[in-house]
Amino acid sequence: MEPTKASARDFFLHLGSIVALYVVAGNFINLLFKIINQSFPEVLNYSYSYFGNGSQISLSVATLLIVFPIFVLLSWLVHKTYENTPEKKSLAVRRWLTYITLFVAGILLAGDLVTILYKFLDGQDLTAAFLLKALTVLLVAGAVFGFYLQDIRDRVSARSRKLWATVVGVIIIISIILGFSVLGSPQTQRLLRYDNQKVMDLQNLQWQVINYWQMNGSIPSTMPNMPLEMEYKKTGNMTFELCANFNRASMMQPRINSAPLEGPYYKGGMMPNDIWDHSMGQHCFERTIDPIQYPTQVRG
Repeated sequence: MEPTKASARDFFLHLGSIVALYVVAGNFINLLFKIINQSFPEVLNYSYSYFGNGSQISLSVATLLIVFPIFVLLSWLVHKTYENTPEKKSLAVRRWLTYITLFVAGILLAGDLVTILYKFLDGQDLTAAFLLKALTVLLVAGAVFGFYLQDIRDRVSARSRKLWATVVGVIIIISIILGFSVLGSPQTQRLLRYDNQKVMDLQNLQWQVINYWQMNGSIPSTMPNMPLEMEYKKTGNMTFELCANFNRASMMQPRINSAPLEGPYYKGGMMPNDIWDHSMGQHCFERTIDPIQYPTQVRG
């Protein structure tokens, strides 16, 4: 009896379901990592996050909402083929793609665990974050390994497949809801993007003032063509304020376990010109020109 040959349809159905699995698993892990990072911030240098981590989950959420149903559909079509033609369970393409999936899952598992452990040992991640991330990777990799090892041995019934799909779907929906509850709704992210644009405009204005200082040896008394929602104030020979009205308070990563910077042009351990953290509503940023960092070109 000749072995059953794989058709183009068989090949692409199997390949599509495997690729969809990679995409779903990767984005699910990424989503949970963003939630963990927001709840337990990494111990890094001060950094202003214009959108917070909320904007970073948008792609993961969109991908999961679209690709997971595709994965379920392709998997259903594959196993519908097995029901109609049982001999196709022995297709070489099925075994090759399944073992490749297990191989890739093993490599990614090892790589993710190495990265997580490195950040923990390097002091970047807190203990709780380290444990949660490690648990996330282990559970996802374990689920993939467990299901596909049982599947290749033909030990997964149709009822079990439906149960797996339902449980995974519920977990993904819960993670998406949790992500938006922790990191903000799409409406919140839209308002944060407006705030981000204001910060970028303020940064541009700041550089205009610095450039004016370097060219003229003084800072301008007024700034022409200022946006209506922004304000510039000269407060001294080398000091000024930039103000704007913000929709939301910014989300920031604090400096932890890091020695503060010292000097007359540093406040709170950081250069004032590098700090863009703000509260909701009208907020002013105090700025001081550092003549060492930004020497004037005017000769006395």
